[in-house]
Amino acid sequence: MSAPDRTEGAPPFRVLSRETLWKGFCTLERVTFETTRRDGVAQVQSFEIEHHGWAAAVLTYDPHRREAVLVRQLRLPQGLQGDDPMSLEIVAGLLDHGGEEPIDAARREAMEEAGLALAHVDCVGTVRPSPGLVGEKVWIYLAEVDLAAARVAEGGGLDHEGEDIEVVVMPLVELARFVDAGRDLDLKTAFAVQTLRVRRPELFL
Repeated sequence: MSAPDRTEGAPPFRVLSRETLWKGFCTLERVTFETTRRDGVAQVQSFEIEHHGWAAAVLTYDPHRREAVLVRQLRLPQGLQGDDPMSLEIVAGLLDHGGEEPIDAARREAMEEAGLALAHVDCVGTVRPSPGLVGEKVWIYLAEVDLAAARVAEGGGLDHEGEDIEVVVMPLVELARFVDAGRDLDLKTAFAVQTLRVRRPELFL
């Protein structure tokens, strides 16, 4: 038997209370809500939800060189858990709170982090990295460029934000090997690489 469709109409919950537990760069709130299970039983639950805004990310690649531009930077949580703290990722960043569009954020971050001036970018989808805990939604883009023309600055991030970002240009075939080997790539990077492999498999030969 297939599960009932809950995508239409009113949401299957009613918020009873929302309490802010912490507010800094991130916000942590406790939400108490009432919901009716699929078996008809009503129940009240409380979840803690972390908010830090929405984000945009872009995988930039040169189809003639068969190379991609990524960035490497310190990621404290994974370092504290014993993994390599220097994370290799596609360019990404949070949308500005002034109502910035995701596509504009992707272009802005590409310039700030990697010194790339992007013209056409193609949105390939949105992902929610941890929907049970975090309110973040990430727009994922692909950008085909001529690196000789698109790389107009050094990148490296913004000093006033404490960023210290290394720009990494690497062969697409090597990047694919990272994914296939189960390397510790974050979700948005793996998603973007695999999407490009499906759309342009000839670039990975």
